[in-house]
Amino acid sequence: MPAGPLHPWQYNRHIRGMSEASPSPSSTQEGSVAARSGVPQEKHRSRWIRWILDHFPPGQFGRYLIVGLVNTAFGYGTYAGLTALLTPHMRFAYMLASLISSFTNISFAFLNYKWFIFKTKGNYLREWSRCIVVYGSTMAVGTLLLPVVVFLVRHLTPADRSAPYIAGALLMSANVMAGFLGHKHFSFAPAKKAVTKEGLPGV
Repeated sequence: MPAGPLHPWQYNRHIRGMSEASPSPSSTQEGSVAARSGVPQEKHRSRWIRWILDHFPPGQFGRYLIVGLVNTAFGYGTYAGLTALLTPHMRFAYMLASLISSFTNISFAFLNYKWFIFKTKGNYLREWSRCIVVYGSTMAVGTLLLPVVVFLVRHLTPADRSAPYIAGALLMSANVMAGFLGHKHFSFAPAKKAVTKEGLPGV
């Protein structure tokens, strides 16, 4: 406070300075509301980012995509080679070639996933059988969903003749992510140790 009395012009300037220095109640309330509304959104966004990184680690998922390309090339080469080899000797050789190459390709993919991506030790038979379950499940679900996705693409987009190709690409992308999660959390998941009644791990 000034020591002596203020002149009118000094008093007006002093009051105006105080009003500019202190924020109005309405602006304070708006700032607090904005802060409160922004915090949950940031937490929600960061939670989703953490979930994605936990389930799809960039390095591991990147190796999975690269190995997937190698598996695809090997699988088609095996199928084409067996078809060419068996066709002179039997009818519908491509059916037998498809059956043989499917198990060969699954075994080849299984070893690549085990050695280069998930890097587990032992349990070859258990993990190989689980790989077959994951592959069979994703193929069955994809086959069942294909006509549904084709129908949706045709009715929700201008695409008509190209709808089966678009639906196939969409389902292939979904199968890649579903297959990665299936192999990560099921095929190559570490075996749980038995727990005794005392709460100690069993031998």
